Amino acid sequence: MFWVPRDAERGGVRKRVLKGWGDLSSREDEVGVRAGDPIFLSPDHWVDPVLSLYGQSRVFRKYTAETKRNYTTDIALLLTSLSNRGKSWTEATPKDLEDYEDWRCNAAANPKQIGGPKWDRELAAFTSLYGWAKKAGYLARNPVLMREVVGPNGEVRTVAEQKAVDSRPSNVHWLTPRTWDLWTDVGLRGHTRDGVPQPGWVGRLEDRNVAFVRTVRSSGLRRLEAGSLLTFEVPELRLDGGRYYHGKVAAQVTRSKSARTYYVSARAVGDTETYRESSRAWAVRQAQIAGRYDRLPEMWLVTEVTRGLKPKVRWCDQNGVIGERELNKLTWEERTLLFEEGPHGPEPLWLWLNEQGLPFQPHSWDGVFRTANQRCEQVLTPPRHLGMDPHKVYAPYATVHAARHSFALFMLVVLNDLMDRKYGLTPEERRDFRLLYGDPWFLVQNLLGHANRKTTVKHYLSPVANLQLESMLTTADAPIDAPMPDLDRVFARVARNAEGIQDIDARMAPRAGDAA
Repeated sequence: MFWVPRDAERGGVRKRVLKGWGDLSSREDEVGVRAGDPIFLSPDHWVDPVLSLYGQSRVFRKYTAETKRNYTTDIALLLTSLSNRGKSWTEATPKDLEDYEDWRCNAAANPKQIGGPKWDRELAAFTSLYGWAKKAGYLARNPVLMREVVGPNGEVRTVAEQKAVDSRPSNVHWLTPRTWDLWTDVGLRGHTRDGVPQPGWVGRLEDRNVAFVRTVRSSGLRRLEAGSLLTFEVPELRLDGGRYYHGKVAAQVTRSKSARTYYVSARAVGDTETYRESSRAWAVRQAQIAGRYDRLPEMWLVTEVTRGLKPKVRWCDQNGVIGERELNKLTWEERTLLFEEGPHGPEPLWLWLNEQGLPFQPHSWDGVFRTANQRCEQVLTPPRHLGMDPHKVYAPYATVHAARHSFALFMLVVLNDLMDRKYGLTPEERRDFRLLYGDPWFLVQNLLGHANRKTTVKHYLSPVANLQLESMLTTADAPIDAPMPDLDRVFARVARNAEGIQDIDARMAPRAGDAA
């Protein structure tokens, strides 16, 4: 399997072209190959023409870049397995897929077994490929057996028979607010177990990373949604203050392809402004001095962003060609091409930049989180527990999506509290308030951009389902200050009674004999 990076020159990196391949781009255009289309090679290095057609199909091209990457990898693994058994992918039978599932998920000889959710993703890739091939007439029989099921709303759906029985709807886990602060201080800001900066600590783009984490923590934005923000899509601090600010996330970068309003804390907005005025400005200036932007193979210099219900972005490219598109319809890849004219030359409109002053791609945030997790483990875990702390008792573990989960949990607790305490509602008044504005579940559903309330409840009910939240809040030991209470004690009680919530407790505090 070979992934075709037709846009490999983006980011200012030019590739050397082999002799005789200088016209590769035009030859690709002739056969309809686009950037991001996969090309599958057989073990003897021949291109499979039918698989290449799948990579150029409407079915495949509608997927996001991450889904394309994942499906291509999953399909390549299956092709390798079939090839080792002397079969091509078109000769696969249902029994072959059953054997492959058994190897991937259950075989004792497989040192890297996968779980139900991962298998379901691979199965979705196979269902896509073989469904397309059968419909296009390249197969007489689809080896992925299907069956009809009745959905939650009574609709009849077709699903693959081999869907995992142990699959969970999502890998949901949470960190409480104070645990997020500990993770940020240690993992991103170089603090020690004692809570002070480590001598000589030099964090790479520390202000950028802290600003991003606090943005996703307080907004609930997904990785792609937050990672592809443009500078003018982030609200600015106002002189009259405010605890939360709102902005718009563009439709094309959301999962539902529907634009929505997002809310972000004033602290996160302030951190973002600090980043823009410090390390980001420095990286941009250094890139200008080094001429990196001048060497970009493609750049859209924005001349105007219109206002109204459907804002449009207008630009001029390096060849003088004028372009225009709705802001909501720009893909994240196209957003990396947007620049504005600054006092010293072109400047990216993409908010988050790397040290070279070039757009920091959304999936790269996983590496930032991975490095921070490793530092937290090294600093906070007592030596005798290193590698033996599966429940993150000593060192918290975070992902970008965990920030979204944590935001949802935080808002559920806070909104319930504000409804009960700040407004002093009686049960009858609370019922009327719900009828008019919706209950906290409805509000969190809109904040997360879920199309269905059931999705919100399914993912986030478990940590609060058995805690009698209203009773717990009304019997707190001390009065809670409005408008935004300190709910550390509440979250600590939620964490003690629910699975998967990481909170700071006595086990995470320094203890005699446990010095790192």
